[in-house]
Amino acid sequence: MAAGPHGLVGCKCVVVKIGSALLVDDASGQVRRTWLDALTDDVAALVKAGTEVILVSSGAIAVGRRHLGLRSGNLRLEEKQAAAASGQILLAHAYQEALARHSVTVAQILLTLGDTEQRRRHLNARNTLMTLLRLGAVPVINENDTVATSEIRFGDNDRLGARVAAMMNADVLVLLSDIDGLYTADPKRDPSAEFLPEITAITPEIEAMGGDALPGYSSGGMVTKLAAAKIAVGAGCKMVITDGRRMNPLDGLSNGQRASWFLSDVEPRTARKRYIAGALQPQGRLRLDDGAVKALKSGKSLLPAGVTAVEGNFQRGDSVTLLAPAGEEIARGLAAYSASDASRIIGFQSGDIEARLGYRGREELIHRDDLVLM
Repeated sequence: MAAGPHGLVGCKCVVVKIGSALLVDDASGQVRRTWLDALTDDVAALVKAGTEVILVSSGAIAVGRRHLGLRSGNLRLEEKQAAAASGQILLAHAYQEALARHSVTVAQILLTLGDTEQRRRHLNARNTLMTLLRLGAVPVINENDTVATSEIRFGDNDRLGARVAAMMNADVLVLLSDIDGLYTADPKRDPSAEFLPEITAITPEIEAMGGDALPGYSSGGMVTKLAAAKIAVGAGCKMVITDGRRMNPLDGLSNGQRASWFLSDVEPRTARKRYIAGALQPQGRLRLDDGAVKALKSGKSLLPAGVTAVEGNFQRGDSVTLLAPAGEEIARGLAAYSASDASRIIGFQSGDIEARLGYRGREELIHRDDLVLM
C-alpha cells in the first residue's frame, strides 16, 4: 500500500467499522465472501506493515435472521437478539476463514456502548484488546446485540466504532459506507450537493448536513457518522468516510480514493492525557516515595514498590491523585487495582503481587499510558 495524503500507512492503530449493507447480501442473507476476502487482504497487508487493526463489524442480525428462517418484515426485539446470537457465530467463522489465508489470528469480542463508557468495563475491554494486539491477533468486535437494547433498536454501530477508537488511542477510524463521504446535502436526493473532502471542525452547519438512514439493514446514516466523528476527533483520532462497496477499500483509501477526512488538532495520546487530567474526579490518593517520583518524571509507570500509603475508597479504573513525599500533587492516573488490593501490595515488588493477592494482576499500579503529570 502506498500512502495517500491522509492514508493508513504508518499508522500505529486503525479501527475499521464495517456495515451490514457491505458485508451481507440483501437478497440471500449470505456473507459476501469475495468482498470480505478483498478487505482482509488489505487488513493483512496493514498488519504485515506493523499497523494494529481492529475491526468493528455489523451484520450478525442480517446473517442470523436468514439462518433462523426469519425472512420477512421487521423483527421484534427478541427476534433480533436471537438472530444476533446465531449470526455472530457465522460472522466470526467468516472472518476467521478470510484472515487464515494470511496466517493472521482472529479474536472475537462482543461489546456494547456501555462497555466502552463505564470506566471499569472500559479498562477491562481495553486491556484485553491491547493484549490481543500485542500477540498479533486482529480483534473483530461485534456489537453485543444479544443483550443490548438501545443499540439494537437505534443502530449506533458507528458510535461504537468511535468509542473503540477513542479507547484504543487509534490514529484513524475508517467508516466503510455505501457513500464516498460527506456532502452538503444528500446526493441521492439533491443533485447539486457538494462533496466535502476535508472537515477541520464539526460545526452546527456540518451537523446539519446529516440525513436520515435509508431503508434496509444498514441503520447508521450520516447522522450517526457525524456523531461518531465528534467522538473520534475529540479523542485525537482522525476519521474517514469512504465507499466500501469497491474491492480492497482500505488499499484504495491509502492510494487517494475519494473520501471525507475529519481531522483532529490533537494527538490521540494527548487527548487521553487531557481526559485523565481534567475530565475525571479523583476517588483516592497514593503517596509516593522519592524514587517513584523520579521514575514518573522520567516517563515510567508507577510500581507498587514506590507507594507508601493508599487513601480513599477507589475501585479499579478510578482516577487517583499521586502525591510527592511533601504532599504536593504531581500526577493523576487510572488505578489498575482497587484501594483494598493496592493497600496489600504497596511497598512490595511486582513479582510479589500474585502471592499477596492470590491472583496475577498487572505489574504496574498505574501504567504510564494511564498517567499524566500535573
